[in-house]
Amino acid sequence: MVYRVCVEKKPGLAPECASLLSDCRSFLDLKGLESVRIWNRYDVEGIDETLFAYATNTVFSEPQLDLTSGEIDASGAAAVFAVEPLPGQFDQRADSAAQCIQLLSQGERPLVRSAKVYLLQGALTDEQLAEIKKYVINPVE
Repeated sequence: MVYRVCVEKKPGLAPECASLLSDCRSFLDLKGLESVRIWNRYDVEGIDETLFAYATNTVFSEPQLDLTSGEIDASGAAAVFAVEPLPGQFDQRADSAAQCIQLLSQGERPLVRSAKVYLLQGALTDEQLAEIKKYVINPVE
């Protein structure tokens, strides 16, 4: 079974969101962009539900700083897109999580995939969304 968890920094504790919002407003001149939310999404296969529940609060998130859920609430979003490594490309975040889970379980290393999900709120045109994606997505990777 594949388990999914989405992790977001609590409001006020998300410097990456504030930084991206600031960059988009100043460098890309997108004054209509109101807010940016970013989740780290993890899909895990090869573990049981009990280990997954434990790993959610110890490997994937810090309960004092993060909010976790099984899905992303995208209501009111102007745009939502995800960025993940291509098949065969090394995923440092997923590999580290898999190693930590293996240490916890003292068993086989599970299969972990990760993605970064961006939710943008505000008035954005298709061209402006394309500019943000070009800014966020590294074409080399």
